[in-house]
Amino acid sequence: MAGASTAQRGSPGAAGNGPGSTKRPKAPKAPKSPKPPRASGPAGPGGPLLRGLRRGPVLVAGLVLAALLAAGCAWVLYGSSWLRVEKVTAGGTEILTSQQVLLAAAVPVGAPMVSVDTDEIEARLRGRLPRIDSVDVVRAWPHGIGLKVTERKPVLLIKKDAGFEEVDASGVRFDTVAKAPGGVPVLELSVDRSASGRRFDEDRLLHEAVGVAGGLRQAIRKETVQVKVGSYDSVVLELTRGRTVIWGSGEQGDAKGRALTALLKASPKADRFDVSVPTAPAVSGS
Repeated sequence: MAGASTAQRGSPGAAGNGPGSTKRPKAPKAPKSPKPPRASGPAGPGGPLLRGLRRGPVLVAGLVLAALLAAGCAWVLYGSSWLRVEKVTAGGTEILTSQQVLLAAAVPVGAPMVSVDTDEIEARLRGRLPRIDSVDVVRAWPHGIGLKVTERKPVLLIKKDAGFEEVDASGVRFDTVAKAPGGVPVLELSVDRSASGRRFDEDRLLHEAVGVAGGLRQAIRKETVQVKVGSYDSVVLELTRGRTVIWGSGEQGDAKGRALTALLKASPKADRFDVSVPTAPAVSGS
């Protein structure tokens, strides 16, 4: 008997799928359902709330530490005995004494260094001692306060009763002394009562005299005994050995100083010099 035909047997790759096969064809696989998203809400693992809860103790500890440090620094600066004023020194004095400066400053010894008001000390010193022009108040940690003063320098003296009133280069009358200091000229103010003279009162003329005296060269200032002012443009210097200088107004002070220096060298025996016009100086009496 002839065997089954190829058609009946089926192809080799279809074995088990023929009519006589007992195996059933495989059912197609159902598609996988997508995985539900991981919870990211407040209760989810690693969520913002949980992370915030984890950071909470760290933040609290940091705040507590910062507060403790601030309190410790405040105690060191204000409450402890480590940084308190124990010594006050004064320097830069010439006419004044260090003791005068210390008494006028009244720096609170024993007070916390950080609480010392340097501006208040400076104002107190300048108010109580007008001779002081400026003062530098310095904290010398951990226990010292230094006072460096600068005194006013008189450039002119005004005769007053039995003494002399000192005037600095700014026109400030800062002290009265019984004896005229050397090298400082005395002002003689004789106001011109003419119409032109009345334009400038005594304060204005004093200002002009101070400007002239304060601008004199050192060598000339030492030789100047008196500054006479009659009007704005009538300033006369009286030098040692009876010599007279016609200065004129207070303008062109540098040029007049150079001209007078040259005349004094060229004519040392002259007794009258005129530098009111510095480009054409004159000398007489030699």
